[in-house]
Amino acid sequence: MSGHSKWATIKHAKGAADAKRGQMFTKLIKEISIAARMGGGSLDGNPRLRTAVLKARAANMPKDNIDRAVKKGTGELEGVNYEELIYEAYAPGGVAIFIEVLTDNKNRAAADIRNILTRAGGQLATTGSVSRLFKRMGVITLDGEKYTEDAVMEVAIESGAEDVAASDGIVEVTSAPEDFESVLNALQAKEFETISAEVNMIADAEITLDNEATAKALRLIDKLEENEDVQHVYSNIAIPEGYDAG
Repeated sequence: MSGHSKWATIKHAKGAADAKRGQMFTKLIKEISIAARMGGGSLDGNPRLRTAVLKARAANMPKDNIDRAVKKGTGELEGVNYEELIYEAYAPGGVAIFIEVLTDNKNRAAADIRNILTRAGGQLATTGSVSRLFKRMGVITLDGEKYTEDAVMEVAIESGAEDVAASDGIVEVTSAPEDFESVLNALQAKEFETISAEVNMIADAEITLDNEATAKALRLIDKLEENEDVQHVYSNIAIPEGYDAG
């Protein structure tokens, strides 16, 4: 079984994603565009673009949206030039937060992130102090009510996955980043529908707080995720069993 189970966190994130589908598509479009700008519009010759498109397909993004995003990145359509930035921070209670940003205005992004952290009782961390607590892994989630752990495992492990585990109605498949694409393709070839599929930063060890401190940390994470320049927010918080945001 996995040593970094994220069941409650996944459910929390899934609920937020369901409520903010348009926002999720916007972030996916930015990722596709910058991948195409940096490595060209060919899926065969651009692994980053291929991964971004797979992630968009897993989120059921329409093909036209994907194609337009690629063309904006390659310059075939007018688009926006984005810069990639990384911020490392701590939330209240000592929760480590790793923030990935894609922005067309880095001064605005920096000011917004500092403001969000300050208002929520968080603070920026020194470079490397947070990133060393995480490792990059492919993470694919499926509906545990629709698919059994054994059925998913039969396909996933054979295609290179490191682990398959189920809890709270979610089946999670983890893999090394270099095996993510082959695992996802194998699952989709067998017509498994995914809830999410992406290469994430996974915490080596998690921190558990009481309900009040957990709520403060999650509010900060939600505020960061709502920011238009923020692509991904990763943390090492473990949501306590029976946690209720109220």
